[in-house]
Amino acid sequence: MPDKRLLSLSSKDVKKILKENNFILSRQKGSHQQFVGNVKGKKRRVTVIVNQKHFAPRTLKSMISQSGLSEGEWLESI
Repeated sequence: MPDKRLLSLSSKDVKKILKENNFILSRQKGSHQQFVGNVKGKKRRVTVIVNQKHFAPRTLKSMISQSGLSEGEWLESI
């Protein structure tokens, strides 16, 4: 389960973290935005649901996994 500080993140917070880690918005379809970035030499794509106040733990864990960043790196960006 992700750290309790991560569970209070909104979609605005997640987008800020991704942008701080050099991800850019590549496309949007409906309420889903996709951000693309390079992490440790690999191209990564992260899908973020727009207008979420809080993410379910599994959803947040999936976004962290998609990004290729560790939970610690996410916490540093908060």
